[in-house]
Amino acid sequence: MFGGRREGSVRRTLPIPGADVSHPPRLTLSAPVLDAPDPYALAAFYQRLLGWTVVQKDAGWVKLRPPGGGTGLSFQAEPLHARPVWPAVAGEQQIQAHLDIEVDDLDSASRHAEEAGAVLADVQPDDDVRVFRDPVGHPFCLFLREPESPTEL
Repeated sequence: MFGGRREGSVRRTLPIPGADVSHPPRLTLSAPVLDAPDPYALAAFYQRLLGWTVVQKDAGWVKLRPPGGGTGLSFQAEPLHARPVWPAVAGEQQIQAHLDIEVDDLDSASRHAEEAGAVLADVQPDDDVRVFRDPVGHPFCLFLREPESPTEL
């Protein structure tokens, strides 16, 4: 969401050239995985932030899921994890991905994120998005939930 959607923008589903989606194999995204020196501590942060529950905990691995199921978020031990730098700086560890989290109230959600242990990033590219860093430096964005459109464009 860095850069975010602009006011008046619309979500739409667009075909990917050359992609045959008429008969795709069954693929289900289980969970993005975040590396951390201590995956249990990082999972505890996201558990406080999101209110999700631990559904799997093994050596060096934790998985959270939202109440009612759905795509989760996992954490794995990476002792050599380096805090990413954002905005990117040549020669420094850059982010590989970030999480976008929809919220109903940006100010309330921002306070909650800070109380859970997040740090507001120095750079805030848009007024309607808040960029935070989790305890090990992974950035994530909070942005206002948009009403679902009844039609696809």
